[in-house]
Amino acid sequence: MTNKSTGSLMLLLKEALNELGAWCGTSTTNDYNYIVRRVENEGLSFLTITLPTFASDFERCLDDGLVVRNLFQGFPWKGGLPRFLGGFLELIFARQGCRLLADPSIDAIQSIRQICLMFGKINLPCSDTRRRAAIRGFVETDNTVYRTDLSLPSELSEDFVMMSQLLWTDVFTTVGLKLNSAELLPKHGPGATADRLRGNAKYEQSEWTEDLDEVFPKHLYLVPNFNHSVDHISVLPPGTERPVRVVDVPKTLKTPRIIAIEPTCMQYMQQALKREIQEAIENDILASSFVGFRRQEHNQMLARRGSRKGILATLDLSEASDRVSNQHVRLLLLNHPSLARAIGATRSRKADVPDHGVHTLAKFASMGSALCFPMEMLVFTTVIFLGIQQELGRRLTREDILSFRGSVRVYGDDIVVPVDFVPGVVNMLENFGFLVNLRKSFWTGKFRESCGKEYYDGHDVSIVRVRHVFPTQRRHVPEIVSIVSLRNQLFMAGMWQTTKWLDDYIERIIPFPAVGPTSSALGRLSSLGYDTQRVDKFLHEPQVKAMCVSAQLPISRLDGSAALMKVFLQSEARTKPGTGLQSIPDWFSNEPTEDEDHLKRAGRPDTVRITYRWLRAY
Repeated sequence: MTNKSTGSLMLLLKEALNELGAWCGTSTTNDYNYIVRRVENEGLSFLTITLPTFASDFERCLDDGLVVRNLFQGFPWKGGLPRFLGGFLELIFARQGCRLLADPSIDAIQSIRQICLMFGKINLPCSDTRRRAAIRGFVETDNTVYRTDLSLPSELSEDFVMMSQLLWTDVFTTVGLKLNSAELLPKHGPGATADRLRGNAKYEQSEWTEDLDEVFPKHLYLVPNFNHSVDHISVLPPGTERPVRVVDVPKTLKTPRIIAIEPTCMQYMQQALKREIQEAIENDILASSFVGFRRQEHNQMLARRGSRKGILATLDLSEASDRVSNQHVRLLLLNHPSLARAIGATRSRKADVPDHGVHTLAKFASMGSALCFPMEMLVFTTVIFLGIQQELGRRLTREDILSFRGSVRVYGDDIVVPVDFVPGVVNMLENFGFLVNLRKSFWTGKFRESCGKEYYDGHDVSIVRVRHVFPTQRRHVPEIVSIVSLRNQLFMAGMWQTTKWLDDYIERIIPFPAVGPTSSALGRLSSLGYDTQRVDKFLHEPQVKAMCVSAQLPISRLDGSAALMKVFLQSEARTKPGTGLQSIPDWFSNEPTEDEDHLKRAGRPDTVRITYRWLRAY
């Protein structure tokens, strides 16, 4: 990052500090000067790593109702509270005694979180040392999963199978019937694959595995009808399958995200199974009460209720997906052999890990598998109800489980459970090898967080994050898109002084008119409405001339039987209910974009640019 980029971030922080200080009636001059000194000595890591740690300690104090000395390491103290952001802290905790005030300032709580977390997830690459440590951690965690599987008591395994039957029998039976009738609809996405096929080339895949062929015969899933040959498909025997390719992608400066890129054939059929599992869960009254795929609002609503009434806890798991073992999933599906065989056939058993070679996996799947998200939710929910059962001291019935609708919810690794059952749930999660992150799990105070939303006593104290460094030229397209989004999020959060500073910054790079919330223009939201520079003479709608994102998919020509297969699959996807295909192209999404040229161009855009043209103003 250049000094100019760092300077822009510091100026933004200064504006935010001033505005939030005005909200709370406290001076932030000393706080800003302190940040400047630390950044000069420590670099950007103070903003991206140290300040988020301060926020984590602060949230811990909110939950405990007390500030203790072993927190806020590296920060000076004044009396019983840290000196840094002391003006805000005094509105929340008593300096003498350090206890939470009876009526703490909600604005001060949100301000501390906004200041400290603003840069915590900025999209910048980690150092090589941190990247290597993350890769090494991937392998070490998988070895831990293997050892945990060996030590799992047989009685817990039996209880897990019984609970799985109670929760998911109807779901698994529904998917199994679809398997038997060969009604699954596979799918390719635009993303990377282990065999490095891109765009339409995925429809010309030449690898299949014996395990896949036994469950998903290649003549049914790879060609449009029996008139087309499958002789060009190589069927790989067990042990020779292509491993997933482990890579790191930017997450925070502290650590990257480790994902595993699946082979084309595996991802293709994983998507088919995911679609059926998702549909079966959404159509099942019991299953849909506890897990969800599309909407995070259920978790967020429960987190808000938990913060206000104190009856619901939010739990966070560390390395959640990497600790779901293949053994967990096999137990989950023990009484559904056809589905177990299908899911097992789409599971990659080995990973090509940088600096570690090919590693045999104990985990079910890493992020990158289409089945990682749904299967981890089913496993977590099953273990949660085992913990509840342990606390109650008796076996649960279906009626018992139904009584927990509205108090147990799982979205990925975001978990909401009743406070009364937290000890049993945490204990059971740990018995199955999962790590509960106690620094990010809350149940004793009035602070809760789930699915990107944070609440204190029923008040939304969520914050706005900077995702990219600031652009300095028009060719910095992702950075321009990001700063416009940041500006509009801050506007909606009521930080109008900071918003005005961003307006001035953005206007030095691109034209920046006021637009409505549904306009595709890169413009600013305003309480005064949108600019109208002309009215379209055909559509009779107000228009504005502004920048918008434009991208062209890479050339990827497809013809013959592979082209026909793609057309058939996309036609089926459009007519099949519950597929969730997007009607509006999103160049930054993971969903493929369909258009009339889809047999000529496909995949993710190589470049994204912005163009200046007339657009709908609202």
